[in-house]
Amino acid sequence: MLTQAAHIFEGLSTFGQMDAQTIVIRLVLIITGLLLIYLSARDILDPMVLMPMGLAMVLVNGATLTIEGKLANLFVDPMLADPERVVNSMQIFFLQPIYNLMFSNGLIACLVFMGIGVITPLDYLIASPLTSLLIAIGAELGSILTFPLAVGLGFSYKEAAAIAIVGGADGPMVLFTSLELAKKLFVPISVVAYVYLSITYALYPYMIKLIIPKRLQGIAMDLHSIPKVSARQKLIFSVLAAAVLSILFPVAAPLFASFFIGVMVREADLPRYQRFLDEVMLTGSTFFLGFVLGALFSFYVVTDARVLLIMVLGLVAIILSGLGGIASGLIAYKLSGGKINPLIGIAGVSCVPTTAKVAQKCALAANKHAIILPFAMGPNVAGVITTAIIAGIYVGLLR
Repeated sequence: MLTQAAHIFEGLSTFGQMDAQTIVIRLVLIITGLLLIYLSARDILDPMVLMPMGLAMVLVNGATLTIEGKLANLFVDPMLADPERVVNSMQIFFLQPIYNLMFSNGLIACLVFMGIGVITPLDYLIASPLTSLLIAIGAELGSILTFPLAVGLGFSYKEAAAIAIVGGADGPMVLFTSLELAKKLFVPISVVAYVYLSITYALYPYMIKLIIPKRLQGIAMDLHSIPKVSARQKLIFSVLAAAVLSILFPVAAPLFASFFIGVMVREADLPRYQRFLDEVMLTGSTFFLGFVLGALFSFYVVTDARVLLIMVLGLVAIILSGLGGIASGLIAYKLSGGKINPLIGIAGVSCVPTTAKVAQKCALAANKHAIILPFAMGPNVAGVITTAIIAGIYVGLLR
């Protein structure tokens, strides 16, 4: 009777084939998935990525069965290397075609970047490029300082670089860098990154309250001080920036191309392409990004003891970048004679447009007349560029 039940309810019977540690890890991942769903449903975390991610984590760690004598699932197998097995796997695992054709080559990051480009305004970046770029550079503190910390904790140079890019708070960039430099750690690094990116909306306001005085948070910036930038100027800037950056950092050229083609579609006022890149491309790729990453986060991936270290280092990177951005904002405030609201510094952390919205939210809490979002988008977009440059440097030097 028990043998028949084991065949019928194979997911339950697989617990008997595991040691105690693996059982605990599997149950923790299922509970974590449920927690992500709950927090997403409450809008505490970003539901667009983390709700499908949480559901996939629950399902993939619950639906475990035995295939060819090994514990596995029918979602996806990221560990395959033999070309014949890779091809055959696409007829067995239902998410394998998406993983093979969109994740393993970095295409998913490029698709997301196209969508981000089409919703990103360039006005303040072009009007005040030096201020925007200097703030963004300061907000890369985590992307730089986390690298030696990770090396000191025993990670290789390639793995340390992939972890450090979490500090840029740019999901597609993390995907790209980890796939290029640390494919074996791609899953935990990417999942950690997207979870942390979603909590910046809750974490950074507390950091701002601790560091920036309320009277400075409420500084109102003059919207009329932003020079009008024509669509033609933005198109020219996009073409030149994409070309120059691709020449300087060819390894990151697919990301530059994807981002700036989205910007060009926006500025050329092509409504059909805009709707496609935003409502179809960005929405669809974001959904599959969350669902496939969750499906990849199975118990036999997390058995690597370094996952906990990655979680700690990822949080350190996000905090350091936030501190660097706040410091840069305060410096900009001083150099401008008090005309620049230091809150735009946090927007230099390139989680577009979340960190710019954080800056605006904190400004309105201090002064209901303080509209700084257009100014915050300058460092926000510049942060995308600086994070891509740092990722290109890491990949170019270490690959």
